[in-house]
Amino acid sequence: MTVRASNPEITMASSLLGGKTIALCVTGSVAAYKAVEVARLSIKAGARVVPVMTRSAAQFLGPVTLAGICGEAVASDMWDPAYAGEMHVAIADRADLVAIVPATADVLARLAEGRADDLVAALALCARGPVLAAPAMHPRMWEHPATQRNVAELAQQKRVTLVGPVNGEVASGDVGMGRMAEPQAIYAAIVGAFAPRDLVGVRIVVTAGPTIEDLDPVRFLGNRSTGKMGFAIAERAAARGADVTLIAGPTALATPHGVRRVDVRGAVAMRGALWQATGLDLGRIDALVMSAAVADYRPAEVSATKIKKAGKDASIALVKNPDLLAEIGAARVGKKPVLVGFAVETDQGDGLVAYARQKLVAKKVDFIVANDAGAAFGGDDNRATLVSESAIESLPTMSKHALADVILDRVKAR
Repeated sequence: MTVRASNPEITMASSLLGGKTIALCVTGSVAAYKAVEVARLSIKAGARVVPVMTRSAAQFLGPVTLAGICGEAVASDMWDPAYAGEMHVAIADRADLVAIVPATADVLARLAEGRADDLVAALALCARGPVLAAPAMHPRMWEHPATQRNVAELAQQKRVTLVGPVNGEVASGDVGMGRMAEPQAIYAAIVGAFAPRDLVGVRIVVTAGPTIEDLDPVRFLGNRSTGKMGFAIAERAAARGADVTLIAGPTALATPHGVRRVDVRGAVAMRGALWQATGLDLGRIDALVMSAAVADYRPAEVSATKIKKAGKDASIALVKNPDLLAEIGAARVGKKPVLVGFAVETDQGDGLVAYARQKLVAKKVDFIVANDAGAAFGGDDNRATLVSESAIESLPTMSKHALADVILDRVKAR
């Protein structure tokens, strides 16, 4: 058995965006203010952000605000004398990626037609790198046949990648498909555009978050898992080109860009979703990363009405939940799919590793990500030890996204 310690890794975002130039184009939508956060996240990861605004965008977001965040003057006029020659060409030559945040229905129409009647449209037409657009509009505008035709045309051209929209409340208070994706999701798509596409064709299922086991309509048994680790794995796998299905317990986290999501509540529901995603012969996937914190037990009976307080003490009869990962491990024939389990314990050091090794053997998986509970839950960082049949790899504290890439690297190696 090999025991080794890994050095801290630069986060994937910083390594991918460092030194890159992003042309951030803001168009006329109430969601324009969210572009500031996209700029901030990109700059924090080491990118240079060149701000571009349409005239209508300035009605929603002050150019001074965007210029202050980016540290650069806002470009808005095709004929700005500060740029020698053609401005759209000059910016396109500098930009490694063009991000249109938000992208209105009008902008999508002009992109689909190949128009170049303002700086943003001309820049997108002249871009030498990827073009991302985050649509934002009223649901009726998004659902209009003309908009859907433009979206289909952009998909066929393969020149513009859409990030969103999502279902939610829009500025008018109406709810539906048309709300702009959240800044973190747009930022993740920007990072993903520069990620190595080394998992293209790989089908991965990731489970994440807690399971909730209901006692009655008011109470439940749960745990402290937030789902952040599993969502980070799903996000990074999709960015690296994998076909990703994310089976998530109750969590408020947004669906990562490019990920297919299935929401469940309890362990039994997660079991059904898992077998649906893998197929009974496990032939539908190449890897399973089981990061969800699945409850070991559930109430023997669920009351249809709220259980009333009675007496000094109370007891609840529990029954054992199915062991989802062990079922998959027992069903696997050969070495595919790759199976990754998680072990969260209050023990540390040798005790944590010993438990992980027991779990590795009992569940017949390829490796276990062993976590100290104190470091695993809630935060954006994690500290883990990877335990396989032949090696114990102690990792330092790192961001959950960086750890996700380490895990995916080990999956890829198998």
